[in-house]
Amino acid sequence: MTEGVIARPERDNPLAALIRMPLLRATVRRVLMAVPLLFVISVLSFVLVSLTPGDTAQAILGTQATQEQYEALRSSLGLDLPLYEQYWRWLSHAVTGDLGSSLFSGETVTNAILTRLPVTLSLMFGALLVSLVAGVALGVFSAVRGGVLGRLVDGIALVGFALPGFWVGAMLIVVFAVALRWLPPTGYVDFAESPQDWLRSLVLPVFALALSGIAALAKQTRESMLDVLNSEYIRMARANGVKYRSIVFVNALKNASVRVVTILGLQAVALLGGTVVVENVFALPGLGSLAVNSTAQHDLPVIQGIVVYFTILVVVINLLVDLAYTWLNPKVRTS
Repeated sequence: MTEGVIARPERDNPLAALIRMPLLRATVRRVLMAVPLLFVISVLSFVLVSLTPGDTAQAILGTQATQEQYEALRSSLGLDLPLYEQYWRWLSHAVTGDLGSSLFSGETVTNAILTRLPVTLSLMFGALLVSLVAGVALGVFSAVRGGVLGRLVDGIALVGFALPGFWVGAMLIVVFAVALRWLPPTGYVDFAESPQDWLRSLVLPVFALALSGIAALAKQTRESMLDVLNSEYIRMARANGVKYRSIVFVNALKNASVRVVTILGLQAVALLGGTVVVENVFALPGLGSLAVNSTAQHDLPVIQGIVVYFTILVVVINLLVDLAYTWLNPKVRTS
């Protein structure tokens, strides 16, 4: 070894440095998990739908068809094949992006879903936004004020968890649509047609969906804020003259945001199931109402397509939660 020469530390390989990035690792992990998840969920849904009472061919032909017509239709639809062959036929087309066509309307599954997806996404994002703003505001305000307001938030949380979405939706229709006539009871107006009417058509269903989210976020935000505000380092900050408003909105709320993001992700996943009920209560043409109608008709290609899209939405939501959690938590970013 030559004396007097200082060895330089080896530079990290750019690819290795990129792989070690927490945000990238979280993204890759979720994407890799999505593939087996989609496969398992599609198999389970295929089997469960096949076990439900009813028959697609009979639903299409009605009760007046002959046995020969019935058998011919089952053969043309592939319903006479073993279940594993039916699934393989569906899967071999699905991996190429072809989810088939509706057995009743003949409309492609992709088109049927994409025309209704904006309604469901509008409901979900609206409910999440209302839940986030109202829930965090109530939680922060009750943690700072305490006393009666804190008990009021606990009561709101209990009521929000206890009341089912369909009942809340029905009561909102009775009060604000029938009695007061402030808002339309049912129906959906496209945003491109009239932004104002689009917003008015979403107010009641969004609030019916958001109530449980407001309750959960308010309670979790309040508890997390109280934990931080009662900690030792907050007492030291106040003793050193740091403004209380800065402590609340910079220190306490930032620490509480990790728990808020977790609850918001869980709420987003729960809203996928909630939209099925609320869309039927308010007669909205979204994926939820399409799923109910397709299940009643045994329209297997449409049901499978909805399952695939719902699963993808769950994967995307979990990915966004992971990325937000990684960004907010310094321990995860530096690991």
